[in-house]
Amino acid sequence: MKKSDFYFELPAELIAQTPLDRRDASRLMILNKDTGEIKHRHFYELPEILREGDCLVLNDSRVLPARLFGNRKSGGMVEVLLLRELGDDKWECLTRPGRKTRPGAELSFGDGELSAVVQEVVSDGNRIIEFKYDGIFLEVLERLGRMPLPPYIKAELQDKERYQTVYSREPGSAAAPTAGLHFTKPLLEKISGMGVNVCFITLHVGLGTFRPVKEDEITEHEMHSEFCIIPEETARMITQTKRDGGRVVCVGTTSCRTLESFANDDGSIKAGSGWTDIFIYPGYRFKCVDALVTNFHLPESTLIMLVSAIAGRENVLAAYREAVEERYRFFSFGDAMFVE
Repeated sequence: MKKSDFYFELPAELIAQTPLDRRDASRLMILNKDTGEIKHRHFYELPEILREGDCLVLNDSRVLPARLFGNRKSGGMVEVLLLRELGDDKWECLTRPGRKTRPGAELSFGDGELSAVVQEVVSDGNRIIEFKYDGIFLEVLERLGRMPLPPYIKAELQDKERYQTVYSREPGSAAAPTAGLHFTKPLLEKISGMGVNVCFITLHVGLGTFRPVKEDEITEHEMHSEFCIIPEETARMITQTKRDGGRVVCVGTTSCRTLESFANDDGSIKAGSGWTDIFIYPGYRFKCVDALVTNFHLPESTLIMLVSAIAGRENVLAAYREAVEERYRFFSFGDAMFVE
């Protein structure tokens, strides 16, 4: 299967640059994965689409304000993006300018409140950096760091919480699980009150989410690993939902990938934690996930390949063409799709 099989024309102006004032006011396209039928709704109407006995699975990972701007001791500015915590105050990072951040380079942020030393260069040119500070690192990061918005968003974000879900609680992501940005607390309360089970997994989103597929044959693409957790309560709730004949509805590709990484062949889920690099594309047989809430993704991305796996490539591309014609807003701050 070729990368070009997932191409569609996307006008640049349809990539949403800012979030809507009201989270759940975004549009919601309903796509029937069996028939390809399309309906147009709004996200606040989601309770009318869910059913009593469904299980809604949310990713509660919280985005770190992981962009740091500082100075090199040798002179000049430096930008550091935290990617992955390694322990002992060491992180795998992206740096800019890379050629000026060789091993041994000393860095300073926030008038010296946070300092760092580049330890080594690893794969893809990433750096291992050791940080030094007083107090709690996450608190220092909240004061000094900025939100790592995707590269296609050029506008400055005025409120950092708009790039967090209202239920985020586990810091660790380099990017938001954006399908969840549409939810409000009252909407979740309404959904829970109608007999839908609401549960949480954690997958810390890495920048591999934005890594383009470079290989023509998509099977040659390698996914970056991401750390995920399924609590006991979530595993029990999902397993019981499957046994009772309810639908498991994942919010976002991150929740979907997590469940499919831990699912048994009968659709039951085992609790646990670990790294996943699962790559889901057409031909994949889903073991657990029945429906998906997701945003509109970029052409030829691993994300549109996953949606095509659950709904069929032709159905998805037809839906995307209609979304372009109807001027839906795309990607992180854009509109949503419900695949049922």
